[in-house]
Amino acid sequence: MKFPAVVNYAPIKGSVEIREIAKPDIGEEDVLLEVANVGVCGSDLHQWTADHSWPVNYPIVLGHEFGGHIAALGKRVKGWKEGDRVVSETAAVIDTDNPMSRQGLYNLDPTRKGFGYGVDGAMTRYVRVPARCLHRVPDPLAFEEACLTEPCCVAFNAVVENCRIKPGDRVLVLGPGTIGILCAVMAKLCGGEVALAGLESDMHRLRVAKEAYGLEIITGDAGEWARMRDGLGVDCVVDAAGISATLQTALQLVRPKGMISKVGWGRDPLGFSLDPLVQKNVTLQGSFSHNWPIWERVIALLASGQLNVKPIIGGVWPVTEWHDAFEQMHDRMVVKSVLRPV
Repeated sequence: MKFPAVVNYAPIKGSVEIREIAKPDIGEEDVLLEVANVGVCGSDLHQWTADHSWPVNYPIVLGHEFGGHIAALGKRVKGWKEGDRVVSETAAVIDTDNPMSRQGLYNLDPTRKGFGYGVDGAMTRYVRVPARCLHRVPDPLAFEEACLTEPCCVAFNAVVENCRIKPGDRVLVLGPGTIGILCAVMAKLCGGEVALAGLESDMHRLRVAKEAYGLEIITGDAGEWARMRDGLGVDCVVDAAGISATLQTALQLVRPKGMISKVGWGRDPLGFSLDPLVQKNVTLQGSFSHNWPIWERVIALLASGQLNVKPIIGGVWPVTEWHDAFEQMHDRMVVKSVLRPV
């Protein structure tokens, strides 16, 4: 039997379509996961529009934000059983002997391959998952929310692990997509005074951020808010926009000895001087992916209600209606689209 899957088949704009694929085979240390829900990520959109900056193993099933039930287990899998409710990390292929992996930082293993670009992802009914990637989902946590554990972990890593935000710090987040909003929420949980900046075309997403999370929102120039306290700028800028140019804005608005956490991808060259980074003695911190302890902490936040992702879910579509779900996100009509298998 075959199942509909959302497949990215070439490095050409619009090269995504529904194809029928078979249930995957699993290895001895894998599980077969029956997908309940899968989130649409900005990176899925970038592969759809062919403006991404990472290598893709075409053709590939998209989708790396997912959860579901274990349908089958490999012979060497222990500690799990069929029917368990789980979410999966994204590092589908790693070198366990790599020095970064041996430190628990397998997200930084240069040979790492993830779901949806390196190996087949979860925008279908079944997906093969290494058992080491699994985390248990508490029963009260719905899969529509649990499948967003992954972007929450991206935000946690960018703001909590890779920043030094203290209560009372002024934090400016650039880019009101899913990651930007979640980064702003994380910064608020850390005790920061937080503003989220975007464009007029982002107004729907900015309004969600304001009404659901009580965030300060800014359209256009954020300079006045950034310099409000003493004229020097904000303590931390989180650059969650999907373009390179916002790094220049971050350098302009961060205070001397402040910090920039860059989590948004942007393939274009910079084309501007980094001298302000030196002159201001600013820390520029890249942030990529996540690892096991971050996932456990984020699941606890979601299960306790301290972190609520319901407001950013703009709808749930069957995978066969992926195009509408993608367009709704691409056109900024919703913050996050979620798919379900058929």
